[in-house]
Amino acid sequence: MGRLKPFLWAVTLVGVWLVASADVAPEPYDGWTPYFMERSELERSVSYHSGEREMADPGKIWIAGSTIYVVERYKGVHIIDNTNPDAPQRTGFIVAPGCMDVAVKGNFIYLDNAVDLVAFDMTRKLETERLEYYFPEPVSPSGDRYHRDYYNGHHGLQSDMILVGWKKVLKAEERP
Repeated sequence: MGRLKPFLWAVTLVGVWLVASADVAPEPYDGWTPYFMERSELERSVSYHSGEREMADPGKIWIAGSTIYVVERYKGVHIIDNTNPDAPQRTGFIVAPGCMDVAVKGNFIYLDNAVDLVAFDMTRKLETERLEYYFPEPVSPSGDRYHRDYYNGHHGLQSDMILVGWKKVLKAEERP
């Protein structure tokens, strides 16, 4: 048994060394990465499109009379005619990158267009007012916050870029 002990220690040490020195790929994980839009593009982005649009990631809902407004997270607002509750009809979509919330009063829809508050006139189907930088930048669905200093310093992000949403990604590299 006296010779077996040093042998077991040697095998254990070699095993630990092999495991520790092996190239182990980082574990992939689902995460979120921010996506951006130039300020000038953001200000031209709100528009109305008639007809149906696929609802992939619904969020908040607002009901006004027989119309239902459903936020499509980070994309805009679905407009649904619910005159016949047995057969609701998607009649239009307001494109608004960064949209997470909506409110309706009369013929006006108030929505967030990333960091801006926008008033949209449903009668004329156009944006009528914009309050810039009214809201903070959107937080990711997992609660991650965007750190402008990090992205400016490490990714060369221009100052006129606005965070408009988060995309789900599968990453193998370390999280920022």
